[in-house]
Amino acid sequence: MSISNQCGCRCTDCNPKDNNNKVLIIGWQRLMSNGKTCPRCGSTESELDKAIAILDNALKSMGIKVELQKTELSLEDFKKNSEKSNMIFFNGIPMEELIEAETGHSQCCDVCGDEECRTVEVGGKSYEVIPSDMIVKAGLIAGAKMC
Repeated sequence: MSISNQCGCRCTDCNPKDNNNKVLIIGWQRLMSNGKTCPRCGSTESELDKAIAILDNALKSMGIKVELQKTELSLEDFKKNSEKSNMIFFNGIPMEELIEAETGHSQCCDVCGDEECRTVEVGGKSYEVIPSDMIVKAGLIAGAKMC
C-alpha cells in the first residue's frame, strides 16, 4: 500500500510546510579557454538544459526546486586533471555514483589540446556527450534521496 502525503510525495517523514525549502543543486563544471569550450561540453550543456526543464517539472510535485550552478575550469586546471571537465554533481554527489556509471576518457578537440576529455560509461557504452535522459535519471534518484 502506498501512502501519499499532502504534498504529493511518498516520504515517511515529510513535513509539507518544509517542502518549499528543498533545493536540488545541479553543479556542472567544464573547460573554458578563451571563451570557448569543447564540442562535447557544448552539447552536454544543451542536454543539461533539456534535463533541467524535465526535472524542474517532475520534482516540483515533491516540493523540490532545481538550481543549476555552472563552474568554468581554466585550461591550467583542466591540464592538471582533465576528468574534472564535463562533470555533473547532484547536491555534491557525482552523477556516476547515482546511476552506477564509470568514467573514461578519449581524445577530443583543439580546445582541449593534447589532453583527453572525460567520458561516461554505462552498460558497456561510452558517452562523450552526457545525454539528457542520463541526467534526468540521476536527478530523480537524487531528488528521491531528499525525501
